[in-house]
Amino acid sequence: MTEIETARLALSHLSFDDAPFILTLLNDEDFIKNIGDKNVRAIADAENYLKNGPIQSYENFGFGLYRVSNKATGTPVGICGLLKRETLPDVDIGYAFLPQYCGMGYATESTCAVMAYAQNTLGLARIVAVVSPENEASKKVLHKLGLRYEKMIQLAPGDSECMLFVPETSAAGTDELN
Repeated sequence: MTEIETARLALSHLSFDDAPFILTLLNDEDFIKNIGDKNVRAIADAENYLKNGPIQSYENFGFGLYRVSNKATGTPVGICGLLKRETLPDVDIGYAFLPQYCGMGYATESTCAVMAYAQNTLGLARIVAVVSPENEASKKVLHKLGLRYEKMIQLAPGDSECMLFVPETSAAGTDELN
């Protein structure tokens, strides 16, 4: 079932049928470097990741990570969606794309659509993001979304620090002028 559509992309719930795609994505060198090693090495691991991650999130919160597919071909190109982490008070947006689909604007297109869906359909007023300090491409996407760097945080004990991006806030009183 497609949840969100853009001009070029369809965002749908992930399912166990996506295990081969997830296995490939989560073992991509850039995914491991920028997001982390999820220890997904076989189809069974990918199915477990799907069950305890996105699928459980859909059941618990009504949202999660979505498969991002090229609308014209149906080919999965990445994942994008919303995460509710125990260690963050806010919902955050996350995304990752296969290397052959990076640089095509898919991250910006899908994250903009997910942000609109989160606010307009789910009623989530504040969405944040976390990113590794060396992930320049993701920082550019987050700036395009209207998010700005706030501070360094650690999501879990022993984890590397990451950058927390929060919504831009207008100067006090300027909203009344518009």
